[in-house]
Amino acid sequence: MTALAVVANPIVATPLRQAAAPKPFGLPFADPPGPGTWYLGGGYGNTVGAFFQRDTTYRAGQGLHFGLDFAAPCGTLVIAIGDGVVAKVDAKEHGSAPHNLMLQLDAGYATLYGHLSERSTLNVGERVTKGQVVGVSGDSFGTCHSAPHLHLEIRSPDYLTAYNPINLIDADWDTLALVGAFQRGFERDLDDPRQWQYPDDQPDTQFGGPLLNNYKNPWPPDWYRR
Repeated sequence: MTALAVVANPIVATPLRQAAAPKPFGLPFADPPGPGTWYLGGGYGNTVGAFFQRDTTYRAGQGLHFGLDFAAPCGTLVIAIGDGVVAKVDAKEHGSAPHNLMLQLDAGYATLYGHLSERSTLNVGERVTKGQVVGVSGDSFGTCHSAPHLHLEIRSPDYLTAYNPINLIDADWDTLALVGAFQRGFERDLDDPRQWQYPDDQPDTQFGGPLLNNYKNPWPPDWYRR
């Protein structure tokens, strides 16, 4: 009897796609977005608006808009995006007038709430929990009709690095990004036109570092704003 040699097709295991790590933080508002509540007004990173002010307003942040701007009527309640401790109230070195608040979060980050209309009633060292009201939104011009919005940053605990909040806050960003914007999208480097063109693909900000977007061939160019 002749033995038959059986050759099995080798099975190549396909590695499972690793699930993305859950984002640790929530949105800074309890109410859902909408025309009467709030919407995403300006993105983080290499925005056109930041590029045009790269040598002035945003020079310390490497020419980037180092937070998110949420358009909201003055007096809108803002909440803690995570558990943490109040670190600073109305710190002059962080700007964002007329009032600001800095929290040190248990997840290993700090967050700045800027352009609050009133000084927060919280005290330095006080613990806060995710979803707790920490202040009320205002207007960077102090008028409550010029540009009412909340400026939100997520930084390293030493405050020297700012991160893209979109990559750390659990939300439907694809939908939120569809409505209104203070800026006109992201600045393009025609020598590397695909770099930093998406809301979730923006560089970290190293405060005091060199400009990242001082392009030789930018679009829109500087003359475009004149």
